[in-house]
Amino acid sequence: MYKKGAVNQNILYFCRKFTVSLNLINKLMKIFTNKSFYTSVIGVLIFSFMVSCVNNKNTMKEEAAINIANLDTTVKAGDDFYKYANGGWLKAHPIPGDQSAFGSFEALAEENYKQLLSIMEGAAADKDAKAGSIKQKIGDFFTSGMDTLKIEKAGINAIKAELDKIDAIKTPQDLLKSIAEFHTAGVNPLFNFGSGQDDKNSNNVIAQLYQGGLALPDRDYYTSEDARSKEIRGEYVKHITKMFELMGMNTTTAAQNADNILKLETKLAEASSTRKELRDPVSNYNKTDLAGLKKMSAFDWDNYFATLGLKNLKEINVGQPKFFGEMAKIFSSTPVDQWKTYLKWHVLKDAASCLSSNFDKEHFAFYGTVLSGVKEMKPRWKRVLNNTSSNLGEAVGQLYVEKYFPPEAKKRMIELIGNLKLALKERIEKLSWMGEATKKQALEKLEKINVKVGYPDKWIDYSSLTITKDSYFENIMAASRFYFKRDIEKIGKPVDRTEWGMTPQTVNAYYNPNMNEIVFPAAILQEPFFFLKADDAVNYGAIGVVIGHEMTHGFDDQGCQYDKEGNLRNWWTKEDAANFEAKTKVIADHYNAHKELDSLHVDGKLTLGENIADMGGITVAYAALQKALQGKDTTAKIDGFTIDQRFFLSYAQVWRQNIRDKELMRRLKEDVHSPHDARVNALLFNVPQFYKAFNIQPTDKLYIPEKDRAVIW
Repeated sequence: MYKKGAVNQNILYFCRKFTVSLNLINKLMKIFTNKSFYTSVIGVLIFSFMVSCVNNKNTMKEEAAINIANLDTTVKAGDDFYKYANGGWLKAHPIPGDQSAFGSFEALAEENYKQLLSIMEGAAADKDAKAGSIKQKIGDFFTSGMDTLKIEKAGINAIKAELDKIDAIKTPQDLLKSIAEFHTAGVNPLFNFGSGQDDKNSNNVIAQLYQGGLALPDRDYYTSEDARSKEIRGEYVKHITKMFELMGMNTTTAAQNADNILKLETKLAEASSTRKELRDPVSNYNKTDLAGLKKMSAFDWDNYFATLGLKNLKEINVGQPKFFGEMAKIFSSTPVDQWKTYLKWHVLKDAASCLSSNFDKEHFAFYGTVLSGVKEMKPRWKRVLNNTSSNLGEAVGQLYVEKYFPPEAKKRMIELIGNLKLALKERIEKLSWMGEATKKQALEKLEKINVKVGYPDKWIDYSSLTITKDSYFENIMAASRFYFKRDIEKIGKPVDRTEWGMTPQTVNAYYNPNMNEIVFPAAILQEPFFFLKADDAVNYGAIGVVIGHEMTHGFDDQGCQYDKEGNLRNWWTKEDAANFEAKTKVIADHYNAHKELDSLHVDGKLTLGENIADMGGITVAYAALQKALQGKDTTAKIDGFTIDQRFFLSYAQVWRQNIRDKELMRRLKEDVHSPHDARVNALLFNVPQFYKAFNIQPTDKLYIPEKDRAVIW
């Protein structure tokens, strides 16, 4: 998700939660650091929205590529380029009450919601839609979510069948079977399971086990003793208590159960790896067989896998052996009744947005307001639209592409990618710090990068998924089971390299090192990333940097550990690896020094992969722009700005965003991406061409002496 952070497309099934707003965000951010799928979330990252669409002149508001009103020229470019480039826009666009942040992407989303709404309302109103068609499924799914009368009437009874299953649990064996059954339905208590490429044999799909079982977004919220973490833990217990009271528990019992849940999840958190540890693909690759898994973890794995319908598993990657060893001990030492309460909580939490408004509002009060500072819930139609788009992703994508994706955008994008690939090739060839042996393999890897633009050549077949107007909750359960079944059926089979990890309507892009591919969904080919009619400087500064960013992920501190085939293999000489590490340390140090909210700092190690990719993206895109400009008049200014100035301004405006303090604090702890202002200021002041373009002087606040600047590509 430029979002990456990191998520593996083979583990995307874990994101098919009961709700695709905050629950999806929380799950994604855990998974982003778990595996080696570098989704570079553009703009709002994954935090803000998962749906968008391509600019359509009939519905989108057109704006000059570089609008002088969006700048704040009272700020010196050398003192704070982020505010210089975006200050006017930031003042004119306060954060709406229903959002935790508001930037260029969120603004775009507001327009794009209208287009996706037209698709869904059109499908819902189509009385001639054939039963079983994607239009029928989209229309009925959306209709079921908008039927508030039925949802309010059902209340907690919507999930009564699931709660009854939990009440029926008597023994540890019953409990284990119930956990497995919930995993098939998108609820993931205790740990995560799915399929994924074998990191060291990327043509094969194997079973994957990863830590999990937490309802707070990060294990550090349970273990850290800072004031903010303590506050969140206190509010979390209050929230669980209120949710249980809404179920009908008395206050004393609800409070005791909430306290027990926090203690139980804290044990799981203490056994979990940190986000930084999860960024190391080598330590998270522990392939074994069933016998080996049983030695690592004294859990009844035969019963678990049998419940999932899996037999004779030969290869299983255990992402975090320590976690699974401790998880088994926690499982066996905790009374069944406490686990039953824990299960009820996770079902209730994940189903909250599908239930009556009292549950929905209380869920938002914690996950929206406490964690991110959001004041108001989004309108229901937007939330239901997001859920529909997530749970019927490529079905919605088919209708979206038909209506909104201009073929000329794909054509120009492919041309840009070719130029960026050539520019990166030339940069690698000229590197003084990399030896010839490593260069040879780097160039081979670059040459073999597969490029996907717009939408899949082969769509997901939804014919086996039944969707009706009867129950919003059951529709989401059905979709979750559909994706889980589809996911585990891949185990033991060759990788399908035609598959996509994102839908066409997602504003995002990613690099997947197991596939050695870069993917650009249709929705990213729009302003402010891509201007169909703008000059080269603007497009290379925006979408060009995105392309370069994704390519560079193949050579960042994680991506560089995978070869051209997508296998986890060391192909660097010791000397070159040491040189690379020294250069990346300079980047980490720069970001560590970047302050937010007066006293908080960016975590340069956690965000290193994305920062390396940003630096590579800006460097390679600028080099590609120079090649594109050869033979053209480069002296004329547009709107008073030179070509180089427009390039850097275009990059900076992509990251304009107002953000609430609580949301920023949350992201600093959880996100593998740097805050937006840092992606401008901490980056550009390492770029020599930027200094010349804006006449940056040693007396300027953000000036970095040349000897101290980070340089890789």
